[in-house]
Amino acid sequence: MYISKLEGEKLSDKQMTNLLFRGIEDNNKNGDCIFVAGSSKAVQYRLPKAVQLYKEGRAGKILFSGGVTWMGSDYPEAIMLKNEAIALGVSEKDILIEDISLHTKENVLASLLVLDRAFYLHNIKRVLVVTAFYHMRRLHLTLKTYMPPWIKYTLCPVIDKTIREDNWFLSEIGRKRIETESIKLINYVKLGALVDENIDI
Repeated sequence: MYISKLEGEKLSDKQMTNLLFRGIEDNNKNGDCIFVAGSSKAVQYRLPKAVQLYKEGRAGKILFSGGVTWMGSDYPEAIMLKNEAIALGVSEKDILIEDISLHTKENVLASLLVLDRAFYLHNIKRVLVVTAFYHMRRLHLTLKTYMPPWIKYTLCPVIDKTIREDNWFLSEIGRKRIETESIKLINYVKLGALVDENIDI
């Protein structure tokens, strides 16, 4: 069923699980760049995945995207991710940063210029995408909506401890996160802000 035909407030647990998790998996292809969307816990969860992909030789560059400075931090997300990546052995010359975006759509839009300056967009064939599993559908559709159509994506979701496909419904925070994400995704598609997609739910 197309996302635009769904009613967020009426979805069952199984339908929300399928909407956000079904069909999202790493196809093991290499790319030109690893794209990491920032968050309050990106250093803890998303960075290790990105560094792993980099060290495996899946891509030669990492782009950290995020301009939010969270409470208790002196730097925006992208700068924190860069500093920690260097500490984990990633060469500074292989790190790109976008540190002005405040949400997912801006992550993508603000990264366009960074990618063009680093590669020229016409040269980019594939991007490896790193974010939380439950956030991947929305980020993927945002990339497909606003990035050039010739760019392909390999989805490399991060396994969260408490918000996984098999346990999100067991905690209040997990349920709230998944319900909110499902409604947000559906609403953005209905507004035309994201491309529609046919999901088997």
